[in-house]
Order: sequence, then C-alpha cells, then structure tokens
Amino acid sequence: MPSVLIIETSTEAASIAVVIDQEIAGEKSFVSDRRHNALLFEPLSELLAEHGSNGFEAVLVGGGPGSYSGTRVGIATAQGAALVAGCKAVAIPSILATKEAVSGEPCLAVGDARRGSYWHCRISEGKLLEEPQLTDAIGFDATIAAAESAGSKVFCMEPVKGKSLALSRPTAAGLWQAWQTADAKTRSHWAGKVPQPIYLSAPHVTPSKKQVFG
Repeated sequence: MPSVLIIETSTEAASIAVVIDQEIAGEKSFVSDRRHNALLFEPLSELLAEHGSNGFEAVLVGGGPGSYSGTRVGIATAQGAALVAGCKAVAIPSILATKEAVSGEPCLAVGDARRGSYWHCRISEGKLLEEPQLTDAIGFDATIAAAESAGSKVFCMEPVKGKSLALSRPTAAGLWQAWQTADAKTRSHWAGKVPQPIYLSAPHVTPSKKQVFG
C-alpha cells in the first residue's frame, strides 16, 4: 500500500494521517469534544491538498469502541473517501491504536459504557484476546484488580468517572502500526467486513444473528 489515508475519531482527541511508501508523510490532530462532524473536514481537506493528489489504495479508520457519534463520523468519512478513490475502507479496532496495545505487552483496555455499565477487553501482542465485554461496577473493579495482579497495564481511552486510570488515546499513526503488525489473516478479516462501529456485548449471552463485533 504505497498510499493510505487513515482516520481516527473514536475519542475527542482525533487525528488523521497519510502514508506514502510505508511512511507517514503527513499527520494532523485536533480536539473536537465529540463534534467531529464540525471539525474533521478542514484538517482533512488540508491533508488531502498536501498529500492526496495521487489518490489512495486504501482508507483505514478506527472502529472504536468510543464515542459512537465520533466513530460513525469517521467511518462515514472513510467510506466517502474510499468511494472517491475507488479503494476499500477498512475499520480497525481503535483500542489497538493505543501505545499500550502497540507495545505488544499484555494490557487491559477499559471504559465507561454509561448507565452503570463498563466495558473491558484484554490485549496481547497487539491483538484482541476477546471481544469487548460489558460488566457492572463490581465486575469492572474485579477485572481491573485481576489484570493488575497479573502484571498487565490497565488503561482507558476516555476518563472514567470515579476511577484513577491511565489515559491513552488512539491515534492515526497507531492505526497504521496496528495494520502493519497484524498478520495476513487478521488483515483479511478486517478488510472483508463492512466498516461499522464496535458494539459492546454482554458476556455469556448468545449472540444475535446480527453481526456485533469481529
């Protein structure tokens, strides 16, 4: 992929990048307070004017979990850009674009799912070991304690009220690293799916026929 556009908008700290010949040629970051639809297109236009004249062979986008509206805006933008370029839009889990996940060390990504629910997901060697799972406050604390006892780093992508947790934002550059380090099977799996936000699933529940997460 000599030329790739990358969009990460799953948190309020959004970023976009262009990769040329396997290297990041340009990158822009902005804080939108979840208003990505209002602020994404100016830096995107600037980046495309600087580095997008030759089109793209792929568009990578963060699929979350995170801000539902922000993630949807990013995916919609990626699909539009891919349509214009005549290439594929590929969604990658945003949690793999954090420095903890990119490091390859065992870690636990956690977050606030609102309404008294929380989510968690174990990561190792840059791969998801499980689908993000929902839990209550008691289960959340127990999961964090178990991960810390096992020596895993615990982080969140957005602050969790009442919890003192390391904050780590996914980035467009991190998405590129996640794509580069993924094996061929994982890449094919991501590329074979229609991009959509990651929907959180409750543990030990029979999945519906509708695709939830991959």
